[in-house]
Amino acid sequence: MKSNVLLASFVAAVSLHGAAFAQAAPEPAGDKPAEATISAPASAASSTDAAIAAPEKSRPKARRQVAAPAPAPEPSAMGRFTDFFRGGSNSSAQPNVQASAQPDPRANARPASANAQGQNASQFMLQRAASSYSTSSNALGFGLYRVVPKETVAFKERHAPGTILVRQREKRLYYVNGDGTAIRYAIAVGREGAAWAGTSSVSDKREWPGWTPTPAILAKQPDLPRHVDGGPANPMGARALYLGQTMYRIHGTNEPWRIGEEASSGCIRMTNDDVVDLYNRTRLGATVIVTR
Repeated sequence: MKSNVLLASFVAAVSLHGAAFAQAAPEPAGDKPAEATISAPASAASSTDAAIAAPEKSRPKARRQVAAPAPAPEPSAMGRFTDFFRGGSNSSAQPNVQASAQPDPRANARPASANAQGQNASQFMLQRAASSYSTSSNALGFGLYRVVPKETVAFKERHAPGTILVRQREKRLYYVNGDGTAIRYAIAVGREGAAWAGTSSVSDKREWPGWTPTPAILAKQPDLPRHVDGGPANPMGARALYLGQTMYRIHGTNEPWRIGEEASSGCIRMTNDDVVDLYNRTRLGATVIVTR
């Protein structure tokens, strides 16, 4: 009986010890629920995504290409000429290469020749004309100058209507109307030694003619361009009447302040307004009488 009690106590003790051991032993990792090892809080997932996306966000954005503003067009020949007297620009400055690649739409499409220094012929002639302003007796300053307007006067000499008379000493040109009157224009004549006299006729008429210096002119002024296209910078001006087979012309000018002076190489100069008026009145073949 006693032995049975001891055996029962031993069995109970072993059972209690095993239960305590089982309670103290750690739970095997393989027995944990699957979702506990792979699931993560929403905040953790977003931080992971942010870590992955970070290099994409840190990449600098490409800058949008902005087109450079178009360069200002080069002013026209007449614009540079006007600015010279207004003090708005330096007439001796060379044109910007980029600007010169975009010609002013108002300018003639014909390319101008270049002189020996490679300068644009029209610009060269404008500078040359502007430099003569200060030496003119008609200059009043600030680009102003005296102008003698054309006028209709009594004319008693007997000449056929349409005859042109040039009085070099008087520095006047007369267009005979045929009714006892004539239109009198102020002119510039040839310098001393270049003046001439004689009778000729109008053999040709041209609007905005080109100008090619004669060998005699180039011998005295070798820096001149070999040719200048028609335009405001051209010393022939707006119109020209060609006299016979000679090299002389009655033409306009790019130096209107020189009218009334001895300024040419023998040609008769008029203001552009006056030469246009005379051009419209004159017929081919009209007689021209030049006296000293």
